[in-house]
Amino acid sequence: MKPIYLRLSKPFGQLAVEASRFWGSPALPKGMDYPQYIDDAGDEYPYVFICQINLAELKAFCGDGADPLPPTGLLLFFAKIDHYLGQFAATDCIGGAISAPDAVKVIYVKDCSGLREVVLVDDEDQPMSPDALEISFTREHDPLADDDQALFARPDHREWESWDHPYEDWQILLQIDSFAGMDFNLNFMDFGVLDFLISPEALRHADFSDVRAIVLST
Repeated sequence: MKPIYLRLSKPFGQLAVEASRFWGSPALPKGMDYPQYIDDAGDEYPYVFICQINLAELKAFCGDGADPLPPTGLLLFFAKIDHYLGQFAATDCIGGAISAPDAVKVIYVKDCSGLREVVLVDDEDQPMSPDALEISFTREHDPLADDDQALFARPDHREWESWDHPYEDWQILLQIDSFAGMDFNLNFMDFGVLDFLISPEALRHADFSDVRAIVLST
């Protein structure tokens, strides 16, 4: 399964609600709330929205047996990564061991019609997420790139042969690399990566209910 690399850029104009994006606000169906979890203090706390992938934009990479994702719909990625964005008071944090299932939230929306952006704001009514970046896709790896975001990334940052039991055959669904922008600094354990992991069987059935995560730094 070959990696599909994400190239991020500042958008020209407003992105369509259903467009692939990194940061910004997620596009969710009407009636679906912004995903939250229960933190160590027993309070509801929002996940960090990382990105959304419009699967129809991956058509150019389908048909070669390397892309097992559904042909249409929207795949949204959320995670407990506040600490890696500089919010060091956050106690819930993905670390160097494979996480519990509630450390991340991956949502698959089959129908992209009728979606609306859900903007998370702070106490001063200001958006909490960094500005949205546009995503384009390529099979070509750029060795000069400072960051390495990819679907189906190879486990190059793993310093042992396989994932710990019972996740030996799990694969990387999405890899997020450390990088910085004008309004954020994302740093995973000294410039490491965050890997979303999924079992082959779950991926075949488009079941994203038990995705795990791990932070690796080499």
